[in-house]
Amino acid sequence: MPAEYPIKVQVIRPKKQLPRFYVNIPLPLAAALELEPGEQVQWQLLSRTDLRLLRRSARAPRRR
Repeated sequence: MPAEYPIKVQVIRPKKQLPRFYVNIPLPLAAALELEPGEQVQWQLLSRTDLRLLRRSARAPRRR
């Protein structure tokens, strides 16, 4: 199921705080991954060009 979702990295620059970078996950990709709002994930840096998104806790896949 190869798919590509080009996105842009966004930055928020709050006053008196360090800037924060955000990456939004497109809805079709989130649906394919069965991500839930509030679910905890973490990034794993594989190389300068590769990131992996890991679930903090594995869940059983939903039956369709």
